[in-house]
Amino acid sequence: MMDFFNDYRKLYLSALSLFVLLTILVAIMPAISNQNNNSPLPTEEVLSDAALAGKALYVANGCVACHTQQVRNLDMDKMWGKRPSIAADYASEHRTDLWRNTATLMGTERTGPDLTDIGNRQPSAEWNLLHLYQPRAVVAESIMPAYPWLFEEKAELEEGDVEIPVPDVFRKGVKGRIVATQDALNLVAYLQSLKQAQLPEAIVAPEFLYKREEKLKAATAGVDDLGLDGVALYAANCQSCHQANGEGLKGAFPPLKGSQIVLDDNPEVLIDVVMNGYDARAEFASMPAIGTNMKLSAAEVAAIINHERTSWGNNARKVSVEEVQKIMDLLKQTAKK
Repeated sequence: MMDFFNDYRKLYLSALSLFVLLTILVAIMPAISNQNNNSPLPTEEVLSDAALAGKALYVANGCVACHTQQVRNLDMDKMWGKRPSIAADYASEHRTDLWRNTATLMGTERTGPDLTDIGNRQPSAEWNLLHLYQPRAVVAESIMPAYPWLFEEKAELEEGDVEIPVPDVFRKGVKGRIVATQDALNLVAYLQSLKQAQLPEAIVAPEFLYKREEKLKAATAGVDDLGLDGVALYAANCQSCHQANGEGLKGAFPPLKGSQIVLDDNPEVLIDVVMNGYDARAEFASMPAIGTNMKLSAAEVAAIINHERTSWGNNARKVSVEEVQKIMDLLKQTAKK
C-alpha cells in the first residue's frame, strides 16, 4: 500500500482514470441520452441567417452574463413565458464550431430580464434598436450598458438605411441621422427570434410550481377587470414604450396621457390597437400586436386600458370585461373576412 502512495505514476494514473470515469458517467453519457431522447418541437422556427449572425454577436458582447433564457418551473417565472422551459426547447441547439460550445445560452444570472420569449413580449424592431443604442431612453432605471458602436451617424439617409428614433435628450450633440449597422439589425433579428414554441395540442403544458390561487370570476358582467392589477399588467406589457408616466417618448413612442384614442368613450379603437398593433404616424415607431402576441384575455385587456383611461389625469369611464370581450370577438370576425 505504501508503495502505491510513494509512486507518483500510480497516483497520477489513478486520479486521471477516476476523473475520466466520472466525466463519462456524469457528463458524456447523460448528454448522449438527452441528445437521443429529445427532439425540437414541431412548432419551433429555424433561425434565419441574420438571426444566426445575431446570436454570435449576442455571445461576443457578453449578453449571456446578464440575461437568462430559461423559464424555471416557479410561479415567479410566469412573467417570462407561458410555460416552464422543457428539454425540447434546446434540442435544436448545436456547437457553434469545433472549438466553441455556445449551443445553449441559458445563462445563470438575471441582472436583466429573461429573454426566452422576448420575441413575443417585445417584437418591435424600433424599440429593440433604441434599447441597444441607449437603454435608458426606454427604461429609465436600466443598468444595461449602451451599445453605440452598433450604430453610425450619417448626414443623409441612403436607400435601405434603418434610422433609429432617438429622443433629443439622448442624442448628446449628434446632429446627423442615427442609423443601425448590419450588426445591430442582426442582433435584433436574433432577439426577435426568441419565442417560446407552442406545445402540440396533444401535450398538456406543465403548470408552474407554487401557483397562486386564481382569482374567482366575477358573478356579474359589470365588473371592470375581475380584480386584476392593471398597473402591473401595464408595466409588463406597455410601460417600456409609453413610460410609467404615460407620456411616451418624443420622436419614438406616442403619449397615452391626454390621448384621444385612450379617452374616447367608445374603446373599440383602443382595444384594436392593443390587440392588433398600430402603424403610427411618421414621427412614431409602429406598435406591435401586444395583445395578440401575449395572448391577453379580455379581463387583462380591460385592466390595462382601465388603468390607462384613469391615470395621469385621464378621466374616461372604466370599461367592463363583457364590453371588451364583445369588441375582441368583433375584431376577430372582421379579421376573418
